Amino acid sequence: MSTIPLRSPKTKMAGWVHLPRFVDKIRLHFVGKLPADYQSSFCGGFDGHWLQTAGVAKETFLETVRAAKDDAAVEKWVRENVRKTPEEIEVFNRFVLNRGRNDDASARVKELKEKSGLAARADIQTFVDLIEADEGRL
Repeated sequence: MSTIPLRSPKTKMAGWVHLPRFVDKIRLHFVGKLPADYQSSFCGGFDGHWLQTAGVAKETFLETVRAAKDDAAVEKWVRENVRKTPEEIEVFNRFVLNRGRNDDASARVKELKEKSGLAARADIQTFVDLIEADEGRL
């Protein structure tokens, strides 16, 4: 389990799942407290997929979060600057929430379950499930 809690990848901001978790990681990064196991994939994985889908440059978003006084300011910026339809946001959300379930990442989920001692847990089928279990929410 991470020593510093991050919000669940299921939590939404401006309609996007995972975004509040990404914001948490950015804030921790700027104060030098991003856990080591997140540093190699910082702004990659689901973070990078959000940046790409949203059409936002990494440095632009990092600076936006750094300058924002709170989540409301970040959410306002996203709503004003990210022009995606509700359907496009829903495609992203489904991708994140289902990644690893019967797709090309299924083998990786299985491998990570085994490494984590969770191989017997049939309820863990996605990367989000792994995160939730690792952080004590599942």
